[in-house]
Amino acid sequence: MSATTQPHPNTGSPVVITVGPSLFVRVVMRPMTAMLNPLVTTLAGRRHMPMVAQLHHVGRRTGKPYVTPVGASLRNGAVLIPLTFGNKSDWVRNVRAAGHCSVRLNGTLYRVLAPQFIDAAQAQKQIRAAFGPLERLMFRMLGIKQFLRLPLAAR
Repeated sequence: MSATTQPHPNTGSPVVITVGPSLFVRVVMRPMTAMLNPLVTTLAGRRHMPMVAQLHHVGRRTGKPYVTPVGASLRNGAVLIPLTFGNKSDWVRNVRAAGHCSVRLNGTLYRVLAPQFIDAAQAQKQIRAAFGPLERLMFRMLGIKQFLRLPLAAR
């Protein structure tokens, strides 16, 4: 078990712990998201936009394709995404349900598989390798506790 899972009370199997957004994210960032997402989505994933990616996923109930802007970094054969809004946001639930998605990062489209939550406290080496000091400071200020690790699919 990790900090992101706990044993199910009846079966003992690992169950994902719900991690929500910090108070700052809920009060300040969530209201701005509706206004900013359309603009950020058009810029995300392009060359020279190294930290902002487009995540292409399919709705788990509707089957409708979606594009969501996310912070991301590619290191050691995987895309690492800070979960600013926690692990219960719709796009995270869609990606987990499908088990795959695509990420456009710095002008390149990557197919990724097997999403897995990693706890920020336990993944310091991975986070340090993937993100710069200013980005890591922002993660702490925003209260980000989890990241989504998406290994690249074989070509």
